[in-house]
Amino acid sequence: MRNSLLLVLVFAVGQVGAADWPHQRGPLNNGHVAADAVVPKSLPDDPKVVWQIPVTDGFAAPIITGGMVVYGDFQKGKETFHAVNLSDGKPVWHDTLDSPHRDNFGTGPRCAPVSDGTIVLIQSCKGELHCLAAKTGKLLWKKNYLSDFGAPYVGEKGSTKGAARHGYAASSWIDGEQVIALAGGPGAAVVCLNRRNGEVIWKSEDDQAAYSPPRVAKLAGVEQVVCFTVDGAMGLDRSNGKLLWRVPLSTDYGRHIVAPVIYEDLAVVGSHQVGYVATRVVRKGGKVTAEEAWRLGKNMGPNFASPIRVGDHIYMLVGKEITCLDAATGKKAWAAKGVVNTSAQRAFCAFIGMGENILVLTDMGELVLFEANPQEYREISRTQVCGKNWCHPAYAGGKLVVRDAKKLICVDLLEK
Repeated sequence: MRNSLLLVLVFAVGQVGAADWPHQRGPLNNGHVAADAVVPKSLPDDPKVVWQIPVTDGFAAPIITGGMVVYGDFQKGKETFHAVNLSDGKPVWHDTLDSPHRDNFGTGPRCAPVSDGTIVLIQSCKGELHCLAAKTGKLLWKKNYLSDFGAPYVGEKGSTKGAARHGYAASSWIDGEQVIALAGGPGAAVVCLNRRNGEVIWKSEDDQAAYSPPRVAKLAGVEQVVCFTVDGAMGLDRSNGKLLWRVPLSTDYGRHIVAPVIYEDLAVVGSHQVGYVATRVVRKGGKVTAEEAWRLGKNMGPNFASPIRVGDHIYMLVGKEITCLDAATGKKAWAAKGVVNTSAQRAFCAFIGMGENILVLTDMGELVLFEANPQEYREISRTQVCGKNWCHPAYAGGKLVVRDAKKLICVDLLEK
């Protein structure tokens, strides 16, 4: 099953290879490098800085596509995205996206771009989606979740939930010739668009968007879009958007952030208030249903750092501890302190699967490489690469691109 899923995902991302990191969570949208990627066995004590450039406000993660880094920041009062050369950081193009969303966390773009090597999708906090030509930045088409799909946007007011409160931060996904996006409008919670012209192919359900990106996966033999919205987890038929299953999960202000983890026929999601919940998708008599496989209490709920699965285990941040769980049962294998030292309410780290090891970028800018070992936490090495951040890095060809509050930095992890 795992091999079949891998083949499905490889097909979905087309020609993207080891030289790209086209999504915040890598080429397969699961937090792992490509199977043929060259990765460090240990971290250099003082990583070589290839280049660095100043940036302004924003939490949008950078991506790497076609020899370029695409990133977002705040320029002249607008959310703006830029493409620069991966080799030297020199500018290639930029696109002005939208007026700013402002709240207690700051301003600037919060949604990572997405690319398939031919197009780049960028999305604003206020629900403006642009499709650009990857090489030139030319606008090919655009959609607005508010005007085109009736989605709400209120800002940080009252009891407003999800993206309507803190902005549209869930990256879309390019699946072959189509784009899957979380528009969050009535009858258009999830929309499937033609990647060439933006025309609507299907739209489905009424959920408001949260902050978790969609996953395309085959569960119980059925290809589906797995989403974690303000209202909970659900699976939609990939071909037509028909609802296959739903698990209601409610959180104050709709703070559903982490990406779904897929393990065999399980879809696992969670948050700081609902805990961590594994749903088993079952097909009986031609009908797809869902049943709870296991559930952990809110003391084991992830906050806003997306877990990663390696083999039969899930590695995640719980409070301030790196934690390993058995994916089939939810049983905790181990928990390690001393990697993340921020307060539990604000702690963050980004996980990248690198073969038999896992690379973590902490919210204080430290890289930590440890074994993907379900028996115990075994650290290999660590090194400092940037300042405070809440941003996933991008990795390709030995180069790691990180973003903190002031700089976008490219470092070489293979050169000692």
